[in-house]
Amino acid sequence: MTAAATMHDGRWRVIALTPVTAIFLAMSVLPVLNLMAMSVHDIGWSGGRSVWTSAGAVHYQRLAEDTLLHAGIWNTLVFSVVAVAIQIVLGFFLAWAVSRIDRGRVLYRTIFILPILVPGILIGAIWKLMLNFDFGLANAILEVFGAEPRDWLGTRALALPSVILVDIWHWTPFCFLLLLAGFESMPQDVLEAARVDGAGIWGELRHVLVPMMMPVIVVTFLFRFVSSLKVFDEIYLLTGGGPGSATEVVSYTIYRTFFTQDRMGYGSAMSIAVLFGITLAIALTLGASRRHGARP
Repeated sequence: MTAAATMHDGRWRVIALTPVTAIFLAMSVLPVLNLMAMSVHDIGWSGGRSVWTSAGAVHYQRLAEDTLLHAGIWNTLVFSVVAVAIQIVLGFFLAWAVSRIDRGRVLYRTIFILPILVPGILIGAIWKLMLNFDFGLANAILEVFGAEPRDWLGTRALALPSVILVDIWHWTPFCFLLLLAGFESMPQDVLEAARVDGAGIWGELRHVLVPMMMPVIVVTFLFRFVSSLKVFDEIYLLTGGGPGSATEVVSYTIYRTFFTQDRMGYGSAMSIAVLFGITLAIALTLGASRRHGARP
């Protein structure tokens, strides 16, 4: 290929990508800039129009004193770390087991991915009925074994673990699919060499499969961790942030500040702070994964 043809291809790529890039920047950067502007104003309504009053850095100063936001940040971190860690472990072993099956692999794969095909509103309705104190399936099972019924969604000690359980049921299939793709793309000659050398099932798993699957595990963890930081629907449908602040998460706090309390300026400051926190979490996770990948 000549230099002129190469230059022509490069220009064509720039021309083809420019509209998409411009639309992406407009839809991502402009809302953030608008939030930043709103975060330094008090916004009210008069005559059907918004009235902006400069507030300076007052909203950001209030963030440090907002105990509900602090509870939301803590609950969000606990939710994300615990739920995603369990999802990765369950997804890994499910994918490993399915990858070792010769017959019926498609059937098992179909069964395992069913939860992520269910709409969120149905998941909330189903699990709220199952965890109901009076007639839920969970308490019915406890009564069979002679145990006392529990208020799964109405007790501070049980509400967040119950929501985490629902999230694990819902999103473990996502981890399963990504990890199964990693298992299926693994070179078989390495596994055969390990078996020839006398490695048992657990030796093969510990010394061959886990090290080779680590890049896939890190990417899967990153995807799920970032998306779990934005959890909203399960909290909204199951507990509404209660009892008290036991299941309060950041996204639900922002939603309530914006749409229930009508404090748009303060909600915008909260959104900017959370956006910065999520960006920092992504950067730290990527840095950790790169350091891990650089190890021999």
